[in-house]
Amino acid sequence: MTARWHIAQINVARFREPRGSPVNADFEAALDQVNALAEAAPGFVWRMVGEAGNADGSVFDDPSLAINLSVWESIEHLSAFAYRNVVHRGVMRRRRDWFVEMPVYLALWWIPAGTTPGLIDAKTKLDLLARDGPTVAAFDFKMPFPSPAA
Repeated sequence: MTARWHIAQINVARFREPRGSPVNADFEAALDQVNALAEAAPGFVWRMVGEAGNADGSVFDDPSLAINLSVWESIEHLSAFAYRNVVHRGVMRRRRDWFVEMPVYLALWWIPAGTTPGLIDAKTKLDLLARDGPTVAAFDFKMPFPSPAA
C-alpha cells in the first residue's frame, strides 16, 4: 500500500566564502555524487533541481545559500540517507569548513503523497521552526512528529 503522507525537508547553509571560491571546491565537487546517491536511495521521492542541476539560493536573492529541498517516503528513509550514507556523512562532517553556523538550518513537515513543496512554503517552515520551535507544522529530527495518518 502506498503511503498517504510523505516527509518534506529543507536544509539551508550559508557559504563562508563566495560560491566558486577554491575553499568550496570539495563541497561543489561532491554535489553531483551526493545527489545521485540520494536519488538512488530507498524512499527517495523528489528533489528540487535548479538550472545547474543543484538547488541554490537565487530564489531567495541570496547567492551565498545552498538549499536542499526534497521529499521522502518516511522520516526513517530520510534519516538513513542523511546519517548512514558514508559519502553524505563525510560531506556533513566538513560543513564547518564551508558554511557558517545557522540557528535553524533544517525543517521537516508532512505533505500529502504525490505533492511537492515549493520554496516559499519551505522557507515558511524554517521561519516557523525558528519562531515556535518544533510543532506538528514544522519540526526536526530531534523532535519528530508522526504523520497525520498516524
